[in-house]
Amino acid sequence: MGEWVIGAFINLFGSIAINFGTNLLKLGHDERDRHAMLGDGIDGKTILRPIISFQSWRIGILFFTFGNALNFISFGYAAQSLLAALGSVQFVSNIVFSYFVLNKTVTVKVLVATTFIVLGNTFLVAFGNHQSPVYTQEQLAEKYSHIVFLFYCLLLVVVVVMHHYVYRRGESLLAIPGKELAPYWKLLLPFSFAVVSGAVGSCSVLFAKSLSNLLRLSMSSSYRLDSWFTYSILLLFLLTAGFWMARLNEGLSQFDAILIVPMFQIAWTFFSICTGFVYFQEYQVFDALRTVMFILGMLSVFIGISLLAPDDSKAGEAKESPSLKVNIEVERLIEDSQIKDMKSFGRALAAKATAAVIRAKSTCTLLLGMGDDTMHASSVLAMPMVSSKMTGFRGGNADRSKMLSLRSPSGWNRIPVVEETVNMLESISSEED
Repeated sequence: MGEWVIGAFINLFGSIAINFGTNLLKLGHDERDRHAMLGDGIDGKTILRPIISFQSWRIGILFFTFGNALNFISFGYAAQSLLAALGSVQFVSNIVFSYFVLNKTVTVKVLVATTFIVLGNTFLVAFGNHQSPVYTQEQLAEKYSHIVFLFYCLLLVVVVVMHHYVYRRGESLLAIPGKELAPYWKLLLPFSFAVVSGAVGSCSVLFAKSLSNLLRLSMSSSYRLDSWFTYSILLLFLLTAGFWMARLNEGLSQFDAILIVPMFQIAWTFFSICTGFVYFQEYQVFDALRTVMFILGMLSVFIGISLLAPDDSKAGEAKESPSLKVNIEVERLIEDSQIKDMKSFGRALAAKATAAVIRAKSTCTLLLGMGDDTMHASSVLAMPMVSSKMTGFRGGNADRSKMLSLRSPSGWNRIPVVEETVNMLESISSEED
């Protein structure tokens, strides 16, 4: 049995463990909500027990951590293009666990989507790259400086810059009062956002595979992990993975989950496969038949992902959250400070930095399932299973009312922002006035 088979099975079990842990985390939050509804509150306020006190949540954290560890190890044994595509198995396992653990209904549409994903992964495994060489530090460094990889990185930068410009252009048009966007912007805005996120975020898979390769090398030889190269790759992995998770959170807060979830998944998978093809030159083993079958497998997986997009995008009444209040207030302060003095501008920047830190902290808390709001946990080594009921586009201050009218009062991105931050922004505003 080839080592790529070992890597594929490890990745498969890792993805399933991540998703099983995700559903247990959700079950823990559901149990806490039920206990809160049955329990007595103080002064009319509901008392929530610490989430860590629920056994299902504790077991979910263990499975989630164990799954991420397995996925990391698997990159040392199989091709990146193969493992990146196998990440879609989470969508299949999520259906099974949602049915048996959370008692969710499985529809015909979900079964059809699952068939496409299973069929696509069968093609990808059968006709994908089955090589799993172990590279030395010098070989990895040489691949990072290879002319083909550098050209690919340049092309990636061009794609990111172009789509970021398109996204900013759409935002500026949306901010114009009374301006009606052309219909194609409704797809182009989330698509551009997802492409930028997936192009940069997928690089975390490359760095994770490099780290896994070095770990495997250290176990089979005298290679020492405490080198400048290892630390550099680790830093790049943390930066790209952090960027990916931040963009994932931001995208779910701005766009309809029906659009953004499959776009995130497809962009992440596509760029992860392309990066593996170019850096590790995995395309060299492909002949005409394997190329065609691999492409068909990818298309089948992408179709299945699109069919599995969330259905619950019904809009609710507008409700301005504290985090949105912080964003609006900060943007107003910065605009005002530009026509006043540098001192007020500095206070506005400090306020924005504080709000960003709080949002990042709250996001990390939610990613581990420890926040007051519930969400699906996430992984940077397999495309995160995400859910959201948020809908609409983010516009400028002049267009907030239009954007808010499309939002639902509940969703994945209901990140709590402490009241002190809002009070601080209000005090800065009063000082400037």
